[in-house]
Amino acid sequence: MGAVLLALAGSQPAVGQDAASALRGHNTNAPVDVAADRIEVQDRSDRAIFSGDVVVRQGDLTLNAERLTVAYSDAGGIQIDRLNASGGVTLRSPSETARGQFAIYDLNNRLITMLGGVTLTRGQSRVSGARLVLSLDTGRAVLDGGAGGAPGTTSKEGGRVTGTFTVPQRND
Repeated sequence: MGAVLLALAGSQPAVGQDAASALRGHNTNAPVDVAADRIEVQDRSDRAIFSGDVVVRQGDLTLNAERLTVAYSDAGGIQIDRLNASGGVTLRSPSETARGQFAIYDLNNRLITMLGGVTLTRGQSRVSGARLVLSLDTGRAVLDGGAGGAPGTTSKEGGRVTGTFTVPQRND
């Protein structure tokens, strides 16, 4: 159950090298816009729960889910600390799409973790596993194949990371 690094820079992703995601340097200070069918605010717990066709946007990043819990602090204004998404989560940047059952966006540490049958796609290249951790500082993407994360979930391939990658086409 070792981690596999996914290099998503350039036209040819490679496994086993440092990754460079399009999310590198994503502006986590940009405003977070949320739309949903319903919101429940739990002020005493410093959280808000959005449900039904949830859409979250921050800069070039878009997250879709069925449910979103926003943890915040209220020190002279609302400061979002963490987003927990569940139910068919899709995360899109201009060049990549990740899908899974759950996602945790830790704004303070600038990390996005996706769990449960995760698939990461860039162009025609695709990798799948159980847990994906994206660093928004470095753009590094780490995908685990084991049963890490959500109870009872593994990758579709029985605990292994799998991938299909494009190769340069020769005109001979």
